[in-house]
Amino acid sequence: METTRMRALLPWITAVALLGGCGSAAGGSPAGDDLDGLRRQARAALGRYDQAVRDAGDSARFVPVGELTRQLGDWELANGAYKESLAAGRVEATAALPTAPTPTGNLVWADGSKQSLPLVAADETLARLRQAGTGDCVDCAPLKVTGARLTTMTISTTRGSATVPAWEYTLDGTLVRLTRPAVAASSAVQVAPQPWDPDKPTGGLQIESAITTTTSRELAVTFTGVPDPRTKPCGADYSAEAVESDQAVVVIVIEHRHARAESCGDVGARRGATVELARPLGERAVLEVQQGLPVSVTIR
Repeated sequence: METTRMRALLPWITAVALLGGCGSAAGGSPAGDDLDGLRRQARAALGRYDQAVRDAGDSARFVPVGELTRQLGDWELANGAYKESLAAGRVEATAALPTAPTPTGNLVWADGSKQSLPLVAADETLARLRQAGTGDCVDCAPLKVTGARLTTMTISTTRGSATVPAWEYTLDGTLVRLTRPAVAASSAVQVAPQPWDPDKPTGGLQIESAITTTTSRELAVTFTGVPDPRTKPCGADYSAEAVESDQAVVVIVIEHRHARAESCGDVGARRGATVELARPLGERAVLEVQQGLPVSVTIR
């Protein structure tokens, strides 16, 4: 959860730094040295991802993206403090929790194809839910889990949305329930992010999602940029290029600013760019350039 929350903040942190600064070269064109540095950064990210695939056994193509713990329902007025407890991972079982009824379960992709994955018990999944918390808020009252049942949930992956087996937890004193995938962590490709310091951000805009088709070489990406086009003061246009391997694609977004050294606000907006790949994406992941983490992909 900690990594995901940071990922959710990154585009806006980047936007503030980006919008308050100046263009990377005269006339707003990207500097060659900066672009070369981003390409090196991208190649390093591909190397880390390729290693993660090998560590997962090469054949693994299940790469979840984003927060895996879901909250069903809203906290009641009297239980507003539970939000902090959950964020901190302060969750504990007050009763024995069930084991998985079968050794494996099916992950079902949006196109109907399936992948068999090993299932884990509800207490093991709950332990991972705790580990995903920040560990802060030691004074928060823990959420008390009273039971669990096996169900399914839909998550984002590098191959589009997928439905996976999940444990749904009931909590004492609230109608809110929690869900998290019930599959073994070893069944997924797990990418170690590059250390990221918001006070000293690495170069490049962080893409947030990507869209393509099964046969197209075009990949459309979204990110947080400046609101206006380059023709307007403080505006910018964006282009993109891809650095590719057999396992993944890193997209570098290049900003073309209206002018250098403009004093601009810190308002960000959803922007997009399209890049042409050497071949259709296939089952490859799409990575953002800052930390080399996978982003959600929609395949139409």
